[in-house]
Amino acid sequence: MPTSVINWRKWPIKKGSIKIQGDDISVYYRGNWNEKLFSKSLTVVGSRKMSKYGQLIIEKFMPQLVANKITIISGFMYGVDTEAHQQCLNVGGKTIAVLGCGLNYLTPIENDNLYTRILENDGMVISEYEPDFKATIWSFPQRDRILANISSKGVLVIEAGMKSGSLITARIAKENNVHIWSVPGPITSAVSEGTNWLIKEKWAEMMVSSEQITNQKLMQVNLFDKDMSDDQKEIYNLLKVEPLSIDELSRKINKNAGEIGILVSMMGIEDLVFEDNGKVYVKN
Repeated sequence: MPTSVINWRKWPIKKGSIKIQGDDISVYYRGNWNEKLFSKSLTVVGSRKMSKYGQLIIEKFMPQLVANKITIISGFMYGVDTEAHQQCLNVGGKTIAVLGCGLNYLTPIENDNLYTRILENDGMVISEYEPDFKATIWSFPQRDRILANISSKGVLVIEAGMKSGSLITARIAKENNVHIWSVPGPITSAVSEGTNWLIKEKWAEMMVSSEQITNQKLMQVNLFDKDMSDDQKEIYNLLKVEPLSIDELSRKINKNAGEIGILVSMMGIEDLVFEDNGKVYVKN
């Protein structure tokens, strides 16, 4: 049975305070206030128009971040925010949502279940606005100063256009000497323009691995220890460069699409690859 909006309303609203730019800011919150959630934490922000690439980056980074008990803080909106909260919960982590509206006003409405999941898994939902305050154009940029300053390990930007709210968060972080991490993206992608700009202008450290934050090397599994055929190894190496369709793989390897489909299916069973929208991707 799907979670209903009644569930998250069962949690009482309480008041607390956080220190932002040297000032104590009063906030409302649902959940159990735990200072440990903030002491080892990372703010994750990004485009509301998240691409498949952005989703894969979150899937790649999240397990090691959570394994190192890093709380994921984000803004609860569409795209990267929602994916960061969800992937954190999916791998057993704790997450904090910072809203641009009051705690009784659900934005976006599609995140009804996510709101409850955060609370059920010992996370928190917080806002500086009165509980019934409805989001406005200015409330999200104002909220961004909390996102920029609240975490112990800085701000990670995963996909951002040049006029996105994520760059507002990054600017505030820079002004307050908060460390910024930015994931590089394809130069042809509009939602990578902002992240690439942050790196080019030296506002952010380019992030290509979660071990840059955790300072621990992720144990790599040698996928070729699995009993893959030479054809499967060739497919895997091609897919590490870019996602391809079955027909594209067929042309590159010079085998018929039926054979490639069988090989890819077997690799899928081994959890090495997956298919989405007609393309085959390497499973990170």
